[in-house]
Amino acid sequence: MISVCMATYNGEKYLKEQLDSILKQIQSSDELIVSDDGSSDLTRTIVQEYQNQYKNIHLVNGPKCGVQKNFENALKHAKGDILFLSDQDDIWVEGKVDRVLKEFENKNTLCVVHDAEIVDGNLNRVQDSFFKLKNGKPGLLHNLYKNAFIGCCMAFRKSVFEKSYPFPDHIEMHDWWIGLVAECMGDTVFIYEPYLKYRRHGENTSSLHHHPLKKMISNRLYFIWQLIVRWKQVGWHD
Repeated sequence: MISVCMATYNGEKYLKEQLDSILKQIQSSDELIVSDDGSSDLTRTIVQEYQNQYKNIHLVNGPKCGVQKNFENALKHAKGDILFLSDQDDIWVEGKVDRVLKEFENKNTLCVVHDAEIVDGNLNRVQDSFFKLKNGKPGLLHNLYKNAFIGCCMAFRKSVFEKSYPFPDHIEMHDWWIGLVAECMGDTVFIYEPYLKYRRHGENTSSLHHHPLKKMISNRLYFIWQLIVRWKQVGWHD
């Protein structure tokens, strides 16, 4: 069983395209968890309409504390063995789920990240590879230096979430944190094929631009500290 964990907030514009691209790839025995963080548009109505057709969609109320806690909330409700993260405005490319699950046939694989094509709001190509932009590859030190853990392209075992929960209060990004925890626990796999159209538009909550140097350094030092704290609390291996 897999759980797709989506965080929504005023996402009516692109949500139907994303839901369609996901639901055609998962089974009725899988689940789609949608944590909505108090949308004031038609986001909840759209999800409820899909629920009339798909009984494996679960709409839950978000904590209204921002995108990171909203994703954390979605993940908390997941019952699957493999957890996929999903934004509200991208497009899953055909074959994504099957290709990712193939990597999890190796019992040592804890986290899988695939490449993405970066597109604009109308799906026109902006960059052909997110990994080329970020020099994406596995490795704890590499991803501390230049993070390529992008949530909308990630899937991981439930054990990774259990070690990464709760998310530290002041981390820069939840997906970066989850990816680093997975690196500490064991094997991560990067797939150098684009299985997502990563939509960038004026309403995105994340950015492709770098922070000032001081902020970049402080972010990484905070991650290192939090990884040490978490290791002391729970260890990396059962």
